[in-house]
Amino acid sequence: MMVSHGLFWTLWMVTCFGECLGQDLQFPELNGAIGGSVRFTPNNPPSSIDVVTWHFGTTLILTGHPDSPSVSSVYRDRVSFDNNTLSLELLNLKMEDSGSYSLTVITSSANQLRGETSLQVFEIISNVTLTGPEEALIEGESSANFTSEGSGGTVTSVQWMKDNSPLSSSSRIIFSSENRSVSISPVERSDTGEYQCTYSNPVSSETAKLTLIINYGPDGVLIKGPDVVDLGVQVFLSCFANSEPSASFSWLFNGSNTGVTTDKFTIDKSDFTDSGEYICTAFNEFTNQRKADAHLLLVKAGGGGLSAGAIAGIVIGVLIAVSGICGLFVYLTKTNKIPKLNRKEKAQASGEPAKSKEETEPYYEELTNVQRTNGGRMAQGKNTSFKENEYVNVKHGPPKNS
Repeated sequence: MMVSHGLFWTLWMVTCFGECLGQDLQFPELNGAIGGSVRFTPNNPPSSIDVVTWHFGTTLILTGHPDSPSVSSVYRDRVSFDNNTLSLELLNLKMEDSGSYSLTVITSSANQLRGETSLQVFEIISNVTLTGPEEALIEGESSANFTSEGSGGTVTSVQWMKDNSPLSSSSRIIFSSENRSVSISPVERSDTGEYQCTYSNPVSSETAKLTLIINYGPDGVLIKGPDVVDLGVQVFLSCFANSEPSASFSWLFNGSNTGVTTDKFTIDKSDFTDSGEYICTAFNEFTNQRKADAHLLLVKAGGGGLSAGAIAGIVIGVLIAVSGICGLFVYLTKTNKIPKLNRKEKAQASGEPAKSKEETEPYYEELTNVQRTNGGRMAQGKNTSFKENEYVNVKHGPPKNS
């Protein structure tokens, strides 16, 4: 029997304390800024409440029935209470408001619930500045040191960025113990960019920026342009160089100064005398370095290739000339303005012994008004009724005189 009573009381106490513990009020921790406000709100307020009490440490803020609590004179103008959520809003925060805040609730069933949280008040960060090197920085030779400062309250975090990406430490990039200064040595051209330093605490943040420029070069000097050009054409040569700041340029032609001081060299109309060596020199006045590149140019006559239109024009011109010559020849031939050479003249022209006309030339005699007889003999007459003339080929020379 004694065992039964002991077990009963044990179960009752576990149930009671378990219920009470399960109903303890829970709060998140809060941060506030000077002059601002915060609201303390329990996560699991009970539904039936007779008395509610808020404390800051041991100092009473308010107490009483949720519908009409009594506010301490110290907080009369600085607090606002919500009887539905039991939340307490604290206004016009001061640094001395940092500390522990607690809420005690007595329910209608006479259960007491309690919850506690803390508040940390911070001053707003302001006037963050970032200073860096003022002298010109040269790649591989100079060092860059950044120092940051800021006023206001407690700074809980200092973050460095470069071009909106986190700046990490390396063998060249060293951060101070408080992370408020950075040293870069030696600098490289990749260090060029915008540096950002951000001071922050739970209630505020402010960023300072500084742009760093690393001078380098010139390097990678290169002349771009044709190697061979035709006579009488325009020629462009361009000089390129990696340099910060931009390099100045000068040009030499076959060892002589051309007077050209831009990155482009122009030949308006190429001549044979333009063939030779062109040298472009790039100079950086900050690094006091100069680099050069050479380019050979050959000017040749023609051979550069004609356009289709030019070729067609030449072909048409040649055809017209040939047609004209042929036409003239035919015309002169038909009008007997070109004499024919007889064999004797041809032989004399060729140096061969001339033959007699009787041996070489057949003799033709025009017979007019020749009447053809039925027996095949011809008789010369005066009848002119025949329609055609005929020629007799005399094989043994001209006819004898009668």
